[in-house]
Amino acid sequence: MTGIRLAAPAPGWAIDADVVVVGSGVAGLTTALRCAAAGLATVVVTKARLDDGSTRWAQGGIAAALGEGDTPEQHLDDTLVAGAGLCDETAVRALVTEGPDAVRRLIDTGAHFDTTDTGAIALTREGGHHRRRIAHAGGDATGAEISRALVEAVRSAALRTIENALVLDLLTDAEGRTEGVTLHVMGEGQHDGVGAVHAPAVVLATGGMGQVFSATTNPPVSTGDGVALALRAGAEVSDLEFVQFHPTVLFLGAGSEGQQPLVSEAVRGEGAHLVDGSGTRFMLGQHELAELAPRDIVAKAITRQMHLQGTEHMYLDARHFGATMWEQRFPTILAACRAHGIDPVTQPIPVAPAAHYASGGVRTDLRGRTTVPGLYACGEVACTGVHGANRLASNSLLEGLVFAERIAADIAGTADLPDVTEAAAAHRTGSGSASRRTPVADPAGAHTVPLLTAESRTTVQRIMTRGAGVIRSAGSLATAAEELEELRYAAAADEGPKDAVPGVEAWEATNLLLVSQVLVAAAREREETRGCHWREDRPDRDDAAWRRHLVLRIAPGRQPVVRTTDSAAFPPVRPEDPADPTDTALSALPALSDSVRTNPADAPEEP
Repeated sequence: MTGIRLAAPAPGWAIDADVVVVGSGVAGLTTALRCAAAGLATVVVTKARLDDGSTRWAQGGIAAALGEGDTPEQHLDDTLVAGAGLCDETAVRALVTEGPDAVRRLIDTGAHFDTTDTGAIALTREGGHHRRRIAHAGGDATGAEISRALVEAVRSAALRTIENALVLDLLTDAEGRTEGVTLHVMGEGQHDGVGAVHAPAVVLATGGMGQVFSATTNPPVSTGDGVALALRAGAEVSDLEFVQFHPTVLFLGAGSEGQQPLVSEAVRGEGAHLVDGSGTRFMLGQHELAELAPRDIVAKAITRQMHLQGTEHMYLDARHFGATMWEQRFPTILAACRAHGIDPVTQPIPVAPAAHYASGGVRTDLRGRTTVPGLYACGEVACTGVHGANRLASNSLLEGLVFAERIAADIAGTADLPDVTEAAAAHRTGSGSASRRTPVADPAGAHTVPLLTAESRTTVQRIMTRGAGVIRSAGSLATAAEELEELRYAAAADEGPKDAVPGVEAWEATNLLLVSQVLVAAAREREETRGCHWREDRPDRDDAAWRRHLVLRIAPGRQPVVRTTDSAAFPPVRPEDPADPTDTALSALPALSDSVRTNPADAPEEP
């Protein structure tokens, strides 16, 4: 335990539960539905509305071996290649073998995927895949459809939800076990201000941290809150240096900041070409899959061409698709491009890389358990070992599904949870769980983190973009580390134009600073180029020295502490565990059947 907390008012209200899930994307809502189906009193906390997370923005689809002739083994091979030697093969095998059935259960929950004329699921290809195995919905609106289906299922199941709530810190008991979270509800609902949800199991499903950088495909809510909370709670994180920059993001002009429109990899999967200003294809000869090479290779190739030619973007040419294909297969991308004055039917699309996905995160085992007892992590906030140094396209939604089910199975079998019958009754009545251990709100030696002002958010993003973006070096990273530390020091010394006060914008900026400092520490330590970590001063991959993971935690003084694993395998998250079991009892969980689709009239009042 670090004893570090965000500066915030004491909780003014509290509710009890068996499980609190923080986040409402595919990982969070799947976990919540499965926990509720097991009879556990489950509360979902989400930063905006239920459907406002990163899942909704996913265009390409979800990868699984569903097509004729495809196998989990082939999916595993493609994932391992993309991960550049750092995937945990046991975790990947769990993903690809359990993935097809997890997708089918998602369909049973209500998600509608595009189908062929024969009624089979329509499949496409994306970068790094040797087969068509990407299931999609609404052409290029897969995430929106998955989010719709899961939100509808959550509402039908009458799960208790707290929307517009920023999670602050983990609550623990005197032994350091999880006892819930503190959170701030932003002016809407039954409760306002800072409160608490008391629960012996907390699942972080808070998504990514793309807002660390100036330009990103991530929504504004992706400020690394889950990683920051876990670090302050003493949890270990891993592989934060591996931030995937999506190769083809719509270029909106020099200096564009904030969320940028994504041009899905599926566009290249259907035959679009990457070209320079003269119309020359530059991926030919660089990789056997050309435009469909893994994302790190394509992003680097685009960046090289930009530097060689002195331009700020390249082009994606799909004019040969024709109007009908654009309108039917990629309506969302077509509309976004036209909204910015580009018509892909008649013009090549200007594209450049932008921050997209964090392959690393809070370190977990194969049951989603972190190094803090009772704290779980799932989805982009987690580091399961599946993605290694570079995520294979469309494995993210699948990871959320598969590991959410594993987490729910583990929680449902946790010995110190209240009796399932009692929990189910409490869930139906809205009374929460019975007695539980008392959280220690102010542990001995606890101190609060100096808050940054809201204006500091832009400063952090620009520091990270300059020093830790697509191309990094020892010099750029050292400068970034120094500038970030100056920001932290100024906040601690109350220096600056005005003092920060507790509030959402200050908390988000402070979370971004903490995550940025840990990311830069990892990137400085890894003196090689691997996957989506590109060191121009160390351009070669060095398996002998660096085919291993960096594991980081925060010392009580708030300085990152880095250690290196002995191999590419992750050590257990619990010292007493000899290995991670792969036979999590998923069969112990009931199906998401009509038994959990209770009458909304029976639901507890939402805060």
